[in-house]
Amino acid sequence: MAISSLLSFTTHALILLLLHFSAAKHGGSRHHGRLNHHPHRRPSPTTNPRLHQAYIAFQAWKRVIYSDPRNLTSNWSGPSVCNYTGVYCAPSPDDPDTTVVAGIDLNHGDIAGLLPEELGLLADLALLHLNSNRFCGILPRTLSNLALLFELDISNNRFVGPFPSVVLSLPSLRYLDIRYNEFEGPLPPEVFSKGLDAIFVNNNWLSSNIPPTAFSGNTSASVLVFANNKLGGCLPPSIANFASTLEELLLINTSLSGCLPPEVGYLYELRVLDVSFNEIEGPIPYSLAGLAHLEQLNLGHNLMAGLVPAGICGLPNLKNFTYSYNFFCEEEGICSNLTERGIIFDDRQNCLPEKPLQRSKEECAAAAEHPIDCYEHPCGGGYGYGGDSASFTGGSTSLAPATMPPVSPSPSPSGYP
Repeated sequence: MAISSLLSFTTHALILLLLHFSAAKHGGSRHHGRLNHHPHRRPSPTTNPRLHQAYIAFQAWKRVIYSDPRNLTSNWSGPSVCNYTGVYCAPSPDDPDTTVVAGIDLNHGDIAGLLPEELGLLADLALLHLNSNRFCGILPRTLSNLALLFELDISNNRFVGPFPSVVLSLPSLRYLDIRYNEFEGPLPPEVFSKGLDAIFVNNNWLSSNIPPTAFSGNTSASVLVFANNKLGGCLPPSIANFASTLEELLLINTSLSGCLPPEVGYLYELRVLDVSFNEIEGPIPYSLAGLAHLEQLNLGHNLMAGLVPAGICGLPNLKNFTYSYNFFCEEEGICSNLTERGIIFDDRQNCLPEKPLQRSKEECAAAAEHPIDCYEHPCGGGYGYGGDSASFTGGSTSLAPATMPPVSPSPSPSGYP
């Protein structure tokens, strides 16, 4: 799966950094080596002003760190910043004879503190990994000076405020992970047009509908994870602009409504699609039967109805198919016995005849009286299931997002939200 493959963003992050910084040194060729805590050449601040600027930045940062239970910053003293724990140096891309601070990795440090304005002095930084700490406050605007920043991971901290728009000004950014913080307010559509490879914004307090033009720009991401926010609205047809790149789309518990657009079936590289715990209506688009790479499909806990198409159940790489807690009334062809194909599935709490653990006849009859026409009302018609939600949210068949199992923080960008 693509999220698993994104381990390269973390476990091999330093290799990526080296390739990024050594290109100039080796005439643009791909040359493998390693970043160094202890480079052979350690110019003094008087001969290397860029390391001196980094020294100023680290000393300012240390002053606003209030708790460091693992003593990761205990050796942050003196001008030899390349010796600091969590700091990685490399030759500068514009001057291979000059050593610069290229990466910072303080993941899982449990450090409490702020990010000072002086971090903007680290103009050569390509990697900043701070996940699983207790940093708080807002991101300093001076981060806009980090023109080479390739990866930013501040997940699982205590940052607050609106979406950190400073990240939109970073020209080299390709990996953005801000999940498990307390960012709130609208998600700017510009985040989708920056040419990012991976976008993790799940488990914040982000709100506002996904605009129809959200995915109309320079869309090239392979992973989009929005889960556990309150974005609302419909998934726009412009999602098809990710057709050649998107491998994983996770929209769990994001207050989505309306119909699932058939354009999702155009995402021919998709391996994981999870839109569970929303208010999506209507049938499963037949176009999903064209997703030959799809391995995991989760439509559970929505308001969908109609039949489960055999074309989807017959997808060659499908391993896990969940469509429980909907109003499906028929499993077409091989869908009635996915066990024979070795597919893990969950079809509980639907309206499937002769299947165990289904909804009551009353619930199913009420749903059948209000079919949804997705061509006429692709983003919800203000009628149908949503018109009388009390009939569909009571007792053991609750569809409300509050019924979701608790999601534990996942500090690594390699797992589900």
